[in-house]
Amino acid sequence: MDTSGLDEFLEQNDFSGVVLIKRGNTTIFEAVLGKASQRWDVPNTADTRFDSSSITKLFTSVAVLQQVSKGELDLETSIHHYVDLADSEIDPAVTLLHVLTHTSGIADDVDEEEGESYAELWSEFPTYTIMEPADQLPTFINKEAIAAPGVECVYSNAGYVLAGLALEKVTEEKYRQYIFDEVFTPAGMIDSGFYDRRDAAPRVAEGWDFINGRWVSNIYSAPPIGLPDGGAQVTAADLVRFIQAVRNGELLNAEYTQEFLTPQVQYDEETWYGFGLEFDMNEDGSVRSYFADGVGLGSSGIVRHYLEADLDVVVLSNSEECAWPVIREIDELLGG
Repeated sequence: MDTSGLDEFLEQNDFSGVVLIKRGNTTIFEAVLGKASQRWDVPNTADTRFDSSSITKLFTSVAVLQQVSKGELDLETSIHHYVDLADSEIDPAVTLLHVLTHTSGIADDVDEEEGESYAELWSEFPTYTIMEPADQLPTFINKEAIAAPGVECVYSNAGYVLAGLALEKVTEEKYRQYIFDEVFTPAGMIDSGFYDRRDAAPRVAEGWDFINGRWVSNIYSAPPIGLPDGGAQVTAADLVRFIQAVRNGELLNAEYTQEFLTPQVQYDEETWYGFGLEFDMNEDGSVRSYFADGVGLGSSGIVRHYLEADLDVVVLSNSEECAWPVIREIDELLGG
């Protein structure tokens, strides 16, 4: 891979964040630009922790599959068996498999394609009141379903909230503690965690976007601390450690390692969904790359593995728009 022009590309696009490309333990490219805080003029560094947004769903799905492999959870069992959803709009036919593969048909907390917005959601459910997975339930369980279970593939944050609650039910542990103990620690993700953005946590990038001529913080744009559908803070190096740990069978047994790395349901002609991963397919039906990305006010990024080139790519930014031109540029360099 020729990365000779990437440094200049990052500077030209005013990138704020970290880019890391590795083949095994060998670093092919690394760059760090921008500020971790616009308020205090603090620079980003290679060990800055960034909001991973929806990339967090990977940690949730691995945790759930760990419990499936132990027989504590069953992918084909109704989500009602694990989560108290009485008097809700959640169909009892929705299974754990449905919620992990975005085929549950349940309404999401916000349907932006239908004109809903997170600003409106947070006016009804203030972000500071949503600290645990159960606090998220009122944001979606009384909304009418958009499809029958297993019929359509529609990306869903709500499904991963339910998956996280199922995990808490069978482990009798808080979601964040389980992820730290059973995912981050065995994967060697020594710099990752769940930090309350209201606290003075070390090396955590603040989210900022330049809107209407001024810098705007994302402090009120999401719950203060990460939950099953998003918000864990990670370093770029730790995300590489995670995806390599999955491939190496360090987090799941052989059966579920293979399942995790296998496309499960088709989304469109080029993309399939798995257990938190998305799969970019070649014309012959083989997998070109698998990845998970995330976006929100003050955050954007991706972790991606290219099979033919045997490259792990991580892009993390503390801005909503910064990561995408970089992600597209790297993909083009790799023949996308």
